[in-house]
Amino acid sequence: MFEKIEQIIEKHRTLEMRLSDPALLKDRKKFEQTAREHKELSHVVQAYEEWRGYETAIEEAKVLLEDGDPEMGELARAELEDAGAKMEEVEERLRRLLLPRDPNDEKNVILEVRAGTGGQEAALFAADLYRMYVRYAELQGWGVEELSKSESDLGGLKEVSALIRGAGAYSRLRYESGTHRVQRVPVTETQGRIHTSAATVAVLPEADEIALDIGEKDLRIDVYRSSGPGGQSVNTTDSAVRVTHVPTGLVVTCQDEKSQHKNRAKAMKILSAHLLDMEIQKQMSERSAQRKSLVGSGDRSERIRTYNFPQDRITDHRIGLTLHGLPGFMEGGIDEMVKRVIESREAERLAELEESTEARPAE
Repeated sequence: MFEKIEQIIEKHRTLEMRLSDPALLKDRKKFEQTAREHKELSHVVQAYEEWRGYETAIEEAKVLLEDGDPEMGELARAELEDAGAKMEEVEERLRRLLLPRDPNDEKNVILEVRAGTGGQEAALFAADLYRMYVRYAELQGWGVEELSKSESDLGGLKEVSALIRGAGAYSRLRYESGTHRVQRVPVTETQGRIHTSAATVAVLPEADEIALDIGEKDLRIDVYRSSGPGGQSVNTTDSAVRVTHVPTGLVVTCQDEKSQHKNRAKAMKILSAHLLDMEIQKQMSERSAQRKSLVGSGDRSERIRTYNFPQDRITDHRIGLTLHGLPGFMEGGIDEMVKRVIESREAERLAELEESTEARPAE
């Protein structure tokens, strides 16, 4: 591990020198890429410096213990215990930081929320979930651009797609994919009974323009008039666009814009994200049949979280964590849950990496 850290420190120094070169500023794309890589390595360098600080503190405490002074010895033992525990925590963090990075981690994401079982209540819950993620994105300082939306009669959402722009958005939100279940009394319920409904969430990395080569011959483009809740026409021109990717059968529709050109551009952005996600899943499956592509089995239909309003609790079934304070959670206060799920996934990846290293035959 420490040999790898030394290599990272050396690379960090090299990148720092490049960033101070005025010539690099002339190439904005290269400068941004270098700055991003430097920032990522900085986390490792800072953690290692912290680790070295605790190592020094332990060495100094051991020297004090050898002096034989009872009072100083007591202080030294306390310092040894404290520095030792913190050193272990930092070492664990270093191991996680050294895990192979997903090349999509820093990308923007396409967020999709769809109403599942539960009729009108499911659509209302889908709208609540979408608002929750929009609020979370705003709290992170990210931008949100709505791409496509289909509303229900009561103001809920049958489905919605949005582009969330922000550094590290995919790394933060990737494990939100799955089925989210709600238990509450619907606004349509007259007898006060608790109903269970669901909505599905998909988080896809935004595809780079050069990441995929989608040929026009692989696409079927259909145009039609936009429609609103209940099916009524809301536009007098054929501005709505349906894009079908023939080889995979993927279908994306967009009708929010009055311009056919804009609707097509948004539909292509969503389609590209889906195709990139399919390629990612394929690559991961090829590397290891046992590896999980998303949290759990990788099936986005899997239930991952329950929102119980009568009991004011949110339970993530993958890590067995229950939190309280649903009102704040639904206002975007999901950061603790997001972090805990990420930590759990990283711990699993670390264990898998260590197992594969131990199982590797000696050369």
